[in-house]
Parts: sequence; C-alpha cells; structure tokens
Amino acid sequence: MSGRSLAIAGVLGLVLGWVVTRVVARVSGTAPLVSWLQPLALALSAAIVGFLAWHTWRTVQQRGAWLELDHAVNRLVLARACAIAGAFVAGGYSGYAITWLGDASERADDWIARSVAAALASLAVMGGSLILERACRTPGDPDRP
Repeated sequence: MSGRSLAIAGVLGLVLGWVVTRVVARVSGTAPLVSWLQPLALALSAAIVGFLAWHTWRTVQQRGAWLELDHAVNRLVLARACAIAGAFVAGGYSGYAITWLGDASERADDWIARSVAAALASLAVMGGSLILERACRTPGDPDRP
C-alpha cells in the first residue's frame, strides 16, 4: 500500500468530514454528534485486525507455514481495504474536530475529544492493516525490503 494513496484518502476524508458537518449543520440546524460508541467500535475493529495480523505473522513469518491461497488473498484484500478506510475515516473525524475548534459552546470540547479518539482509533485500524499486509508476504517475496 503506497503512502500516497493513504494520504489522498486521509485528505479526502478530512475535506468531506469538514464539508458534511457544515452542510448538515446548515440544513438541519444541528451538527451530527459523535458519541463514545464510534471510537469504541473503531478500537474493536483495530483489535480484530491487529489480532489477525499477529496470527498471520506467526503463521507465515515465524513458523514458515503457508496460508491457503484463498485465505491469503482474503487477508490481503482485507488489509488493503481497511488501510484505505482507516485513513479516510481518520481524516473524516479530524475534519469534524476541526469544525469545532474555536466554538464557544459548552459541549464543543467533548465533541472534539470524541472525534479525536475516533480518528486515533481509525489510525490504529490503518496501522494494523498495514502490518497485516506485511505479514502476508512470504519470505521469498521480491518486494521485501
């Protein structure tokens, strides 16, 4: 997974998160709110992807065993999709947090904290996905550094 594609996904998420928050606030009169459920769900997703990365790493890198072809392809596709999605969602929650900076409302700090927690959990999903992608490489891969 290239860093450029992750950066593009993050920037698109940032812009979309900022724009959607502004548009929804103008149309409905209230901005969409972030509860603690979103960061917790993203953290659970990061834990699942991280566990799968650890399990794959142990299987392929430490034991030298081969994964079945369909399992390897599924894990690689999952890793790449979650990496892009994690970057995009992290950007979206960051854009949401930016809209609350400088706001005088009493709840703005709570919404910023929740959206920052969600962005960090999304980055953890992305990081776990990149580790999973790396764990799918076999010892003889030419792309190996």
